[in-house]
Amino acid sequence: MQIITIETPSLGDRSYLVHDGTVAAVIDPQRDIDRVLDLLEEHELELSAVFETHVHNDYVTGGYELARRTGASYHLNAADELDFEVSGVRDGDELAIGSFTIRVLHTPGHTPTHLSYVANDGERDVAVFSGGSLLYGSVGRTDLVTSSLTEELTRAQHRTAHRLATELADDVELRPTHGFGSFCSSGDTAGRETSTIGTERRDNQAYTIEDEDEFVRILVAGLDAYPTYYAHMAPRNRQGPADVDLSPAELVDTSELLRRIHTGEWVVDLRNRTAFAKEHLTGTINIELADNSSTYLGWLISWGTPVTLLADTAEEIADMQRQLVRIGIDRPAGQLPGGPDAVDGSADRGSYDTTDFAGLREAVDGRDARVILDTRRRLEWEDGHLPDAVHVPLHELEARLDEVPDGEIWVHCASGYRSSIAASLLTRAGRDVVLVDDDFDENAARHFDLVVPEG
Repeated sequence: MQIITIETPSLGDRSYLVHDGTVAAVIDPQRDIDRVLDLLEEHELELSAVFETHVHNDYVTGGYELARRTGASYHLNAADELDFEVSGVRDGDELAIGSFTIRVLHTPGHTPTHLSYVANDGERDVAVFSGGSLLYGSVGRTDLVTSSLTEELTRAQHRTAHRLATELADDVELRPTHGFGSFCSSGDTAGRETSTIGTERRDNQAYTIEDEDEFVRILVAGLDAYPTYYAHMAPRNRQGPADVDLSPAELVDTSELLRRIHTGEWVVDLRNRTAFAKEHLTGTINIELADNSSTYLGWLISWGTPVTLLADTAEEIADMQRQLVRIGIDRPAGQLPGGPDAVDGSADRGSYDTTDFAGLREAVDGRDARVILDTRRRLEWEDGHLPDAVHVPLHELEARLDEVPDGEIWVHCASGYRSSIAASLLTRAGRDVVLVDDDFDENAARHFDLVVPEG
């Protein structure tokens, strides 16, 4: 039995293809299923079954289309309420997939109906696919279904972890879906690339915090904001998502691009933040193409707002388009490769300065008029922040622009990525900004005495 990991860095998730050289199963496939189909063809495999650990909250599943297209059976918890027919499974069920079997475990916590799947090669349990249950060093967050269930699900998550440790041997590989940068993780996932049940028993917080009440207190206190687009994912997955279309979006010309900017549509410039700061089309938003670009676009945009993509190359736009279909933004409203140079000279252009924490320190010492804006999330702010800084998390910025004081705004985050988005939103709103493009953990304390709020 072999396991192939399919990485999706844009969401911090993994999918898995398990096979015996002839027959395969897939666990938690992402929506762009061409990656799975290519692997099946490359290894000359027949897909027998698709398994979902849960109705996902952070992405639109590819399982529905993959099963339909290949004729594979499609498995979710029989208790899940869905708008389509599946081969429902329950705790204790075993399914033969070629020469190996998949055993079903009910592992509530991340969701009430969450399942894990244990792969057995005929001699021993080889791996457990734990979805959003037991992660590397942590567990899946328990507040995504509804806040009223958070405590109940957190207690269930603790019990689930202990069930897995009781029923599975120490050498069983742990293969979670979440926990590689995903906001579905409730805490630090330890930076591991691989793990086993035995490893987790030694240092996962689900085991090191043995008292259930204490576990609930610590885990719930560590839950911070998560992307607002999550609200649209589970309903979409219960309906049965439509097929993916990754063909290039419509090309737009200068006049149409400017019309979209002027009417308030989102025109997103995917170039790096330094290039954008140096020159950009007035009214565009900078979300630098990276592994997490779609997460922040989906988090910040009003759902359903048309989005047009601007980048240096068509390949970069295609990359972002693939990221976006995973979170249910099926088609960009248009695209324009070539960056601002592809737009004629009639378009207004803007720029702003960039600096680092040393430069900010100099500005503070020189008593320059400035507003320091911290766009990190709540828990980051509470770990320590610059004196006299104003705190507005990036995901709240557009709704709270009137809370940002007048004056030139020196905006920072933890690395420069989120603050670059914030700088473009502020500039779009007519504010003067300086982007602090620097590493907070490495450099802020070298130049400032950080403030740690009491309590």
